[in-house]
Amino acid sequence: MDLQSILSSVLDEVYEKNEYPALAALESEWTHTRPFYGLRVLVATPIYRNTMTEYRALLAGGADLLVGFSEFNDPDVVDFMREWGVPVVTPAEMLEAESRGEFVDLVLDCAGPFAVLHPKIGFVELTRSGVHYYKDAEKPVYVADSGIVKRIETSLGTGDGYFRGLEKLGLGGDFEGKKLLVFGSGKVGSGIALQGVRRGCNVTVVTDLKRGQSQNSASSETMPAGDFSAVLEQNGVDVVDCHDYAAVASLIENSDFVVTATGVKNALSAPELTEALLSTQANLANMGVEDEYGEAVPAEKVLNAKGPLNFILEEPTHLKYIDTSLALHAALAERLVQEAATLEGSSDAASAENSAGLRFPPQEIEQRLLTIAIQNGVIGPEICSMLGGIPTEMD
Repeated sequence: MDLQSILSSVLDEVYEKNEYPALAALESEWTHTRPFYGLRVLVATPIYRNTMTEYRALLAGGADLLVGFSEFNDPDVVDFMREWGVPVVTPAEMLEAESRGEFVDLVLDCAGPFAVLHPKIGFVELTRSGVHYYKDAEKPVYVADSGIVKRIETSLGTGDGYFRGLEKLGLGGDFEGKKLLVFGSGKVGSGIALQGVRRGCNVTVVTDLKRGQSQNSASSETMPAGDFSAVLEQNGVDVVDCHDYAAVASLIENSDFVVTATGVKNALSAPELTEALLSTQANLANMGVEDEYGEAVPAEKVLNAKGPLNFILEEPTHLKYIDTSLALHAALAERLVQEAATLEGSSDAASAENSAGLRFPPQEIEQRLLTIAIQNGVIGPEICSMLGGIPTEMD
């Protein structure tokens, strides 16, 4: 039995196709078109059962698959992949392989650990937190997080994962009237805040209001992080400027739950905030990759030792919420292959040079995946509601 069949035997026992309609559509198509035939593809998404759906789609497309070892993983899934002959590799191991002349064709990265590699074709980065690793990239880099599709995961799935994490630790139950303080008003922060509103919390969001104003006039080439302060206020969420340390410190001290989602290392390290964090009785959590609390706040003061809270769960984000993100991750890799084929044999060196650097996802790919998810997915109504409540232009 081949690996694709083995993965199917595992996944089909757990998931219905309406939980991953976009990946299912790609898998069905790629079984016939085989866009990755003969190509070595390294995928560095967090290694969990639900991300195996992306592996299966790429295998259907003919990929010679490698899995990038992630800081966040299910050890049982890691062992499973190794047992079935899939290399689970670190950046150091891949650099060593490159020194022997062994290169991959495509890197589908997550938070940038494999940005040090030199793939023959290019990269796809899944998260915004990994973008800065690619600022000087000599190959094309599609940033999946810079489009609309990723909002399904971050605005719906991550907020859901935060509250499921609290519930697993016995801190959930009735959130009605609880005071929730969220740092960050991007997709993740706004998703957590709006999920809190739905659960009856009194929600306040702390953000950089000046940054939000500057982004409104920023060039699209800067790939700003996005700010949904207006949407939050429309939903009854108080928004406070992060530079008002006295007000923010008071909020920290009087909250039931505090969660960081700025994506910025040491975002809460100002002395006034550190003092409040050390004295508060609130449950502190982080939902970003970086340590946003700073070294002065000990790891034991924060749930999951400052790691993203949802990663204590068997399924950090439900497959139904990450299906379109994973599908976009894979579909952008297919687009890189198509573009490389177009450039192959070209004598115009400038065209190849111009292909390097950061790129937005093509709108037609995103629209196709969104349509599939809305029409065939179990969360179709949730997606429609989200798109009606959050601006859909590129952030």
